[in-house]
Amino acid sequence: MVAEKDYKRMSVDDVLKELKTSNKGLSSEEARKRLEVYGPNEIPEKKVNPIIKFLSYFWGPIPWMIEIAAVLSAIVRHWADFWIIMILLAMNGIVGFWEEHKAENVIEFLKQKMALKARVLRDGEWRIIPARELVPGDIIRLRMGDIVPADVKLIDGDYLMIDESALTGESLPVDKKIGDIAFSGSLVKKGEMTAVVTGTGMNTYFGKTVQLVESAKTVSSFQKMVIKVGDYLIIISLILVSIVFLVAIHRHESLVEAMRFSLVLMVAAIPAAMPAVLSITMAIGALNLAKRQAVVTKLVSIEELAGVDVLCSDKTGTLTKNELTVGDPVPFNGYTEADVVLYGALASREEDKDPIDLAIINALERFGLKDAVKKFRQIKFRPFDPVIKRTEADIVNEERFRVAKGAPQVILDICDVPDDVRERATEKVNELADEGYRALGVARTRNRKWDFVGIIPLFDPPRDDAPKAVKEIRKLGVNVKMVTGDHIAIARHIAKILGLGTRIVSMSQLLKAKRDSEVERLAEEADGFSEVFPEHKFRIVDALQRAGHLVAMTGDGVNDAPALKKANCGIAVSGATDAARAAADVVLLQPGLSVIAHAIEEARRIFQRMESYVIYRITETIRVLFFVTFAILVFNFYPITAIMIVLLALFNDAPILAIAYDNVVTPRKPVRWDMYKVLVLSTLLGFVGVVSSFLLFYIAERILLLSRPEIQSFIFLKLAVAGHLTIFVTRARGHLWQKPYPSKLLFWSAVITKALATLIVVYGIFVTPIGWKLAGLIWVYAIAWMLVIDEAKVIILRRMEIL
Repeated sequence: MVAEKDYKRMSVDDVLKELKTSNKGLSSEEARKRLEVYGPNEIPEKKVNPIIKFLSYFWGPIPWMIEIAAVLSAIVRHWADFWIIMILLAMNGIVGFWEEHKAENVIEFLKQKMALKARVLRDGEWRIIPARELVPGDIIRLRMGDIVPADVKLIDGDYLMIDESALTGESLPVDKKIGDIAFSGSLVKKGEMTAVVTGTGMNTYFGKTVQLVESAKTVSSFQKMVIKVGDYLIIISLILVSIVFLVAIHRHESLVEAMRFSLVLMVAAIPAAMPAVLSITMAIGALNLAKRQAVVTKLVSIEELAGVDVLCSDKTGTLTKNELTVGDPVPFNGYTEADVVLYGALASREEDKDPIDLAIINALERFGLKDAVKKFRQIKFRPFDPVIKRTEADIVNEERFRVAKGAPQVILDICDVPDDVRERATEKVNELADEGYRALGVARTRNRKWDFVGIIPLFDPPRDDAPKAVKEIRKLGVNVKMVTGDHIAIARHIAKILGLGTRIVSMSQLLKAKRDSEVERLAEEADGFSEVFPEHKFRIVDALQRAGHLVAMTGDGVNDAPALKKANCGIAVSGATDAARAAADVVLLQPGLSVIAHAIEEARRIFQRMESYVIYRITETIRVLFFVTFAILVFNFYPITAIMIVLLALFNDAPILAIAYDNVVTPRKPVRWDMYKVLVLSTLLGFVGVVSSFLLFYIAERILLLSRPEIQSFIFLKLAVAGHLTIFVTRARGHLWQKPYPSKLLFWSAVITKALATLIVVYGIFVTPIGWKLAGLIWVYAIAWMLVIDEAKVIILRRMEIL
C-alpha cells in the first residue's frame, strides 16, 4: 500500500491496480483477509482499568509515607491515629480518582465521529455494512447526506459537492470530480459518485489528525506549581524530620515511636491534601463557569485560562457567522444593483441548499425583490459544473431567456463585452478581493446573446457580537489573534472590521522563517494568520508557547483538534464537532466570543481563591513544622501529639473548601503562579507564626504553670484557631478588613470548625482538657496575632513591589 499523498497524483486505473481491486468490488473472503491485515476502520481506544487507576492514587512517595505512618500506628496500637490517617488517605485517593474520571477520553470521542454505515460493493452486489468493516480496495457509493466513511478516490459519476469545513476550516463546500480524493469525516452536500477506499482508520486524514492530538502533550501550570510546592516542603520537612529522628535516637527514645511521630509530622508537613483541595475548589468553580455557558472538561484548564495572555481564535463560525452574505452589487451595461441580484437569484435553486445560491436568494428581500421574482418561472436549471464553472437556468416571463452566474472571468468570456468593460470588471474583481470579498459574475441573454449584468460580492460576515467581545477580551490583557484558512486579503478585511489590526501573516511567510526565533517573532507580532492548515495551527500555538505565552485556542472542527490539545487552554465553540470538544479543555454552549470574556473573568476569580489557599497551606506547614522541630530540639518536648497533628490536617483542610465560594476582586491582567512571591511570602508569614507559638509556649509553661499534657492541648488549640484565621490574612491582597469581605460560607466554616476544636480541647476528646477560660485566652491571643501577621503580610508585599 503506497502513501496517501501518492493517490492524489495517480490515475484511477493505477489506484485500482495498486489496491488490487476493480470497479466490481472485492469478494467477502478477500475483504475478510484485508480486515485482518489493516484492522477495523476505526480509531483504536486507549482504556485503563478503573480499579488499577483508583489504586494508582495509593502508590507513590506521599501515599507511601502516609501508609507507613498508619502501619506504625497499628503496630504501637494507636488506633485513633490509625483510623484518622486512613480516612485522610482514602479521602485523597477518592477525590483524585473522581477528578481523573471527569477528564474526557479524546480518542473515544473521535472514534464516535466515524460514520456508522457504508454502501459497499461486495461479491458483485451492493450492500450496507458497518463502516468499521471497510478495507482498502472496497468500492463504495457516496450520496447526498452521507458522511464519507474513509479516505477514498472518486472513480465514477458526475461530481460531488463536499463540506470539508470540519476538516479544513473552509467555509464553502468543495467540488469533487473523478480522480479527486474525498476525506473521511467530510459531508456530502450534493451529488452521487462511486469511489474506491484508499485509507481506513488511523491511515486516513482523520486518523492522522488523531495522531497529532495524541502527540500534543503539555504540563499545566497547576501541575508545575504543585510539584514546586511539594519539592520545597518535602526538602524542608525531610531535613527537619531527619534531625528530630536522629535526636530521638541520641536520647535513646523508642525508635518505633520516634519513627511514627516523624512520619506523622511528615504527613502534616507535606501538602498531601493540597491537590485534592484545589481540585475540589476548581470543580466548584467549574459549576460557576457552567452557569456562564462554559463547560470545563479538564479541571486544570480553569487555572490555565486565568493565565492566558494570547487567544488564537478560529475565524469561521467563531469570529464570523459561517454564512455567506451578499455585499453591494456592481452593475454594468445600464443594469441596476437590483437587476444583478434578481438575475443572480434566477440562476439559483433554493432546494439544492447550495450556500452561494441561498445567500443570493436571501438577498432578494433586502432589495425588495421578493414579489418581483415570482413573476419569473424557472423551467430548466443546470447546477454548478466544476468544468465550466457556472450555473445556468432557462427563464420564462413575458419573454424566454437564459441566466448564468459563476466565476467573473468565465461569465465575461461568454459575453460579448468591449475591452474597457472587461478591464473595468477585472479591476473591480481585484479590488473586491483586496477587501475580502469573493466575486460572482452574472449574465442574461438578449436576442440569444449573453449580456454582462454585473458582479455580486460575497463574504462571510463577522458575528454581531464579535467586535465587542474582542474589545472586552483585550481589556482583560489578552491579545486576540485570528487564525483562518482563507486568503490573506479576506483575513485582513475581517480582522480590520473586528478591530484586531491588519498585520496578517500568511503561513507561507511563517514557514519560510529559518530560525525558531524568527518564527516566534512573527507569531508574536501578527494580528492574525491566513492560509492555515491543521498542522500549521499546531505550529502557531507551539511558537507562541516557546515565546513564553500561555495560549488559548478556539475551534470547532476536527482540523482544530491538534491545536486545541496543544494549547494551554483549548476552547471548543458552540456547535463544535465531537473531535474538537474532546480535545478541548473548555466547551462553550453559547455561540460567539463574549462567553470567553466571562469565562476568563470567572477563571481568574477561581485562581485568586486557589492562590490564597496555597499561601495559607504553606504558611501553616512552615509554622507547625518549625515550631514542633525547634521545641523538640531545644526543650526536649513534643508540643503536640501525633493524633493532634492529624486532627490539625483535617481541621484546616476539610472546611477550607469554602474558599471556593469566597468573594474576590477580578484581576484585569492575566494571572500566573509566581512561585517566588508565594514561597517567600508564605515562609515569612510562617515564621511569624512560629514566634507567636513559642511566645504562647513560654506563657503556658512559665506564667500559667500548666502541665506538659495541658500545654500540648493549649498549643493544639492555638494552632487550630490561629491556623484557620490565617486564611483571612492570605485571601486579602491588602489589609484583611478591606473589601471584598469574606463570604458568609468561608467565615462561618472557620468559626464552626474552630468551635469544634475548642470543644475537643475544653472537654478532653482525644486530648487533655483545659477548660473554658484557657480556651478563651487562646482565642483572644490568636485574633491579636492575626492582626500582627496581616500587617507583616502588607509590609512584605510592599517590599516585593506587589502592592
